[in-house]
Amino acid sequence: MNAVRGRFAARTVRAKAPGKVNVSLGVGPLREDGYHSVASVYLAVSLYEEVAATSTATPGITVSIAPASTLDLDDVDIPLDEQNLAYKAAAIMADVSEHSTGVHLEITKRVPVAGGMGGGSADAAATLVACDALWNSGLSRDELAHLAAELGADVPFSLLGGTAVGLGVGDELSPALAKAQTDWVLVTADFGLPTPEVFRTLDKLRDAEGLPVEEPTAVDPKILKALRSGDADALSRVMVNDLQRASFELAPGLRDILGLGESRGAIAGLVSGSGPTVALLAHNPAAAEGLAEDLRHHGLNAQAVHGPVHGARIISDTLL
Repeated sequence: MNAVRGRFAARTVRAKAPGKVNVSLGVGPLREDGYHSVASVYLAVSLYEEVAATSTATPGITVSIAPASTLDLDDVDIPLDEQNLAYKAAAIMADVSEHSTGVHLEITKRVPVAGGMGGGSADAAATLVACDALWNSGLSRDELAHLAAELGADVPFSLLGGTAVGLGVGDELSPALAKAQTDWVLVTADFGLPTPEVFRTLDKLRDAEGLPVEEPTAVDPKILKALRSGDADALSRVMVNDLQRASFELAPGLRDILGLGESRGAIAGLVSGSGPTVALLAHNPAAAEGLAEDLRHHGLNAQAVHGPVHGARIISDTLL
C-alpha cells in the first residue's frame, strides 16, 4: 500500500485483546428461544489476539491473517469475509463513525480457534478499539461495550478484561474485584469444538438422565473469594464447568490430558468453556512454566499464562 495516494495518508492503529478462561460455568436447561442461561466467572489471561487496522483509500473492509500468528493456520478455517467477527466489528464502527474510511484488518492469531477461549471475540474487541481510534469516533467505553454486546456474548468481556461474572446468556457482565494473580497452563488442541454442538450434547446427556436442571442465577461466592485472595488451593476446590462432560463426550482424549496435567503437578484443571482447551491451575509462575515444559515433552501444545489482565487496548498508532 502506498503511504500517500493524492491527499490520503494511511494510518495504522494496532490493538490487542485477551482470551479468557471460564473459571466457573454453570449452564441452565435449554430455553424456548434456543439459548441457555449461564452463570460464569470469566478470567482474562495473558494470551492475546492483535488487530492492526489500517485506513485505505479504497472503500470497504478487508481482512487478512498475519504471518506472525502462532496458530497452525493450515488446520483451521478462518473466514476473511463478513462472517469474521472482526469484519463485523469494523462494519458496526463504520456505521456509527462520521469519518470512517476503508480499512484493512490484519489479525495476529494466538488464541485457539473454536477453543473455548473467545479468540474471535478478542478479535472483535480489539477491532472496536482500533477503529474507534483510527476514525476518531470518540466513543466512550460504555458505548463501545454496547456495540460489543451486539457482536456476541464474549465480546463485552474481552473489551472489559480483568475478572467478571456473566449471567443471562453471558452478556450480563458485572466486574469482579479480583486483581490477585493466578497462574495457569493452557493445553490447546489441534482441533476445535463448535460451541453449539457442545451445548446440544449437554442437552442430550441431561435428557438421557431425566433429572431436573435448575436455572443458574448466581456464581459460587467462594470462587470470587479465592480469586480476590489469589488462593489457588481454595480456587481448585470450587472450579466447575457444566459443559465439561459434553466436551469429554465429543473428545474423550481431553479427559486424559486433564488427568496427565494433574498427575504432573497441576493443582486442578478443567475444560475452558466449550473446549477443547484445557486450563490447568498452578501454584505460581515457576510451577506453571515447569508444568508447561513437562507437558510439551509429552507432545502437547502447552503454555503458561496468568490472569487477570487488562481488556482491549491500543498498543501503537502510526501514520504511514
